[in-house]
Amino acid sequence: MKNNGNTFGKSFKVTTFGESHGDGLGCIIDGCPAGIELSRDVIQAALNRRKPGGSFGADGKLNVAVTARKEPDEVEIVSGVFEGKTTGTPITLLVRNTSQHSKDYGNLATTFRPGHADYTYDIKYDGNRDYRGGGRSSGRETLSRVAAGAVANELLKSKGIKITAYTIKAAGISAEKRDLSVIEKNALRAPDMEAAEKMQAAIEQIRQNGDSCGGIIECVIDGCPAGLGSPVFDKLDADFAKAMLSIGAVKGIEFGDGFGVADSYGSQNNDQMHAEDGKAVYDSNHCGGILGGLSNGNQIVFRLAIKPVPSIFKSQQTVCKVDGKYETTTLDIKGRHDICLCPRIVPVVEAMAALVLVDALYD
Repeated sequence: MKNNGNTFGKSFKVTTFGESHGDGLGCIIDGCPAGIELSRDVIQAALNRRKPGGSFGADGKLNVAVTARKEPDEVEIVSGVFEGKTTGTPITLLVRNTSQHSKDYGNLATTFRPGHADYTYDIKYDGNRDYRGGGRSSGRETLSRVAAGAVANELLKSKGIKITAYTIKAAGISAEKRDLSVIEKNALRAPDMEAAEKMQAAIEQIRQNGDSCGGIIECVIDGCPAGLGSPVFDKLDADFAKAMLSIGAVKGIEFGDGFGVADSYGSQNNDQMHAEDGKAVYDSNHCGGILGGLSNGNQIVFRLAIKPVPSIFKSQQTVCKVDGKYETTTLDIKGRHDICLCPRIVPVVEAMAALVLVDALYD
């Protein structure tokens, strides 16, 4: 049977559905244990952190990094929860679209946006694609992941596991501090308020120039027990990599010291150990909390490279399809688009990390 790639996980399975400009989007979760307390408010709170038009700076000004499209993203629990607790049956979560401007995409039926999945989707599905807002390839699909991640996170809380992601670089500006208490107090979700202000200023200038920018997101996971993961092909870091690279804008991932190990020595890179109160303790964490594909009990640390938003307000050269043949053309993109994806991808990263860990815990 053909794998269409809409389902993630082995024990805690999540299938997402819907398109950017369709009636709605959502997910079906199969494998969630019965008896877990779960309210709509918990899921809604997670969606509110991701939704368009919902990120504001500490001064109350609209976040220039994100799209002006305003969606309430109100979630409906259709099945799997009764009297505030999961029943052990499939959980269906649905969010209806309310603010589609599909007319902005009429010229994309046969013209392919540079940097988007328009051309590749057109090839794979023989021209049968929903081109409005990217359809299934739209970043809006990630709301389904965030909804599922909110459910997974309720299971992780009971295990004392906490996931925190944040922006450490955007528009060429890097965070110099790691103050996790300020992440939700600035528009970029950065752990450095001063750097966040500089990022915001740089992004505003990029927006005025009709362009976009990328960045780097870091994720730390505390409280993860040792031994999660499976050799050889289902290593925990391999599962994280698949999960993160399934997010459309993510183009790279590194754990711990990452690519820095290429310039290191074994004597520097090895995490030496000592015994403390009869337990094994690591003196450092160059590996990022994963060894041999298994968690080692340390804090799990990884970073993601986020590409610039491909929808920019500059004329670009591309191709269009006329009578089955491609012709060179120029494209001017319309619509409402993010300038920097980092702040809205932060909750998506946390959600996908939660799905990986829950699957590993219940495997």
